[in-house]
Amino acid sequence: MNIASAVRIAFAAILGIAVITPAAAQNYPVRAVRIIAPFPAGGSSDLVARILAQKLTDMNGQQFIVDNRPGAGGTLGTELGAKAAPDGYTLTVGNVAPTAVNFSLFKKLPYDPVNDFAPIALSAVGTTVLVVHPSLPVRSVKDVIALAKAKPGQLNYGSGGSGTPAHLTGELFRHMAKVNIVHVPYKGTGQSVNDLIAGHIQFIFATMPVGIPHVKTGRLRGLAVTSEKRSVLAPDLPAVSETLPGFQFDSWWGLVAPAKTPADIINKLNGQLLQITKHPDVKQRFADLGLEPAGNSPQQYAAFIKSEIDKVAKITKAIGLQPE
Repeated sequence: MNIASAVRIAFAAILGIAVITPAAAQNYPVRAVRIIAPFPAGGSSDLVARILAQKLTDMNGQQFIVDNRPGAGGTLGTELGAKAAPDGYTLTVGNVAPTAVNFSLFKKLPYDPVNDFAPIALSAVGTTVLVVHPSLPVRSVKDVIALAKAKPGQLNYGSGGSGTPAHLTGELFRHMAKVNIVHVPYKGTGQSVNDLIAGHIQFIFATMPVGIPHVKTGRLRGLAVTSEKRSVLAPDLPAVSETLPGFQFDSWWGLVAPAKTPADIINKLNGQLLQITKHPDVKQRFADLGLEPAGNSPQQYAAFIKSEIDKVAKITKAIGLQPE
């Protein structure tokens, strides 16, 4: 170590600032790494986080542990991740809800989705699927619209909480179909699905990882996907846009770290995530969940996040959702 580096580290130590040298970054991680999933166990963020955590553990020889911190549409866990030490030992699942949707739905967030995080990589993308209870007398999106118009205010749709993709998708559907449907927020996607299966609500827009397994078992009926076109992972399901032209809403998942996390660590994790999402085993596991693997650079992921914030802002303005 040269004199300049030694002086810098000594000065930082006096100020109580953690310093990670390039050599230390090369050896990273030397202990367990926490991955915050800002939604309950069993939801899409949790499922994606566990797939990535297992592979990162295998690659690094250190445990990558998923820590579920649900609440407020992903806000609580995301805030925790934003305020963690920028040393690479706390990562957060970046998701469309707490990253882009909440920015438009809440007047004040306890974190800045752009400036408080260092994006690592986008890892998976997926459409959502309109699923209904089998007892509901509908077989298509047109049937749902007709039933909602025949019974205004009597059809309830669930979501994992206010500000989640399921909520925003439901409101977009309400707006474009011009129907009176009622939003029922839950503390997580898993709870909304359980209540749908029990018949307490009539339908939800579920992420593919959560909805498709229940469609396959017959506990729920899948009607359509919310991607722009039909999904290659569920080719038998039409797109909602075939009934409501222009309707689209997709979900996505990636990993972010607190802002000011050393670039060497970000780049190392990025390289590993790109390898992971190309692995045949991961591709198959994602496909089984109705997801498609993704991958990009930290800079591309940062630009993607900004574009998603802008896109969601346009949607919330169009459907008249006001920040709370």
